Amino acid sequence: MTETTSPSVTAESASSAAELAAEFAAASASVSAAPLRVAVVIGSNREGRFGPVVAEWLLARVRERTDLAVDVVDLADADLPTSLSFSPSDAVSAELAKVTPKLAAADAFIVLTPEYNHSYPASLKSLIDWHGAEWQAKPVAFVSYGGLSGGLRAVEHLRPVLAELHAVTIRDTVSFHNAGALFDDAGNHRDPASADAAAKTLLDQLTWWAWALRSAKEVRPYGS
Repeated sequence: MTETTSPSVTAESASSAAELAAEFAAASASVSAAPLRVAVVIGSNREGRFGPVVAEWLLARVRERTDLAVDVVDLADADLPTSLSFSPSDAVSAELAKVTPKLAAADAFIVLTPEYNHSYPASLKSLIDWHGAEWQAKPVAFVSYGGLSGGLRAVEHLRPVLAELHAVTIRDTVSFHNAGALFDDAGNHRDPASADAAAKTLLDQLTWWAWALRSAKEVRPYGS
């Protein structure tokens, strides 16, 4: 005997779907006008680091966009310990206060990482591990730099770590291979066309995900 769906159940499901679609449309309209907040995380705190050169190149491109508002989280300015605590000391709380509000306010992240010994810096792992909800249901893009690999091995190590924290990583990256030779003494890229094109692709993808996730969370909080 063939089962049939009750017309009342079908109508109820259609009504629920229509209501959800209407809520999403209303939320999208309310948030689309507000710029997306992007936190650029400078992941290295190493002495003599090359990160600020790449960071300035990146920030110049982010700031060209009217749909993005940028915060900078420079891990050289925050001394986060690797020893985690549910009750951090006043000194540690003061360091967290330099970074946590920026992460919490962000709609999206760009993580700028070098590659040290085939992976990413300990300073970046500490930042990630000290936070949880701040990463959830937000997109993360990567800009990397290094030697022959351009920091891509560090990026691939970061992807599963951030997935564990319910972040969404962007597929396309910007990577600088033999980075020191690509920039002049003033910090300008010597041949910027391909890097600029890659940055546009990355920012377009990040913006799409950030807008979609922010709109969705307006309708239904993540995990509910």
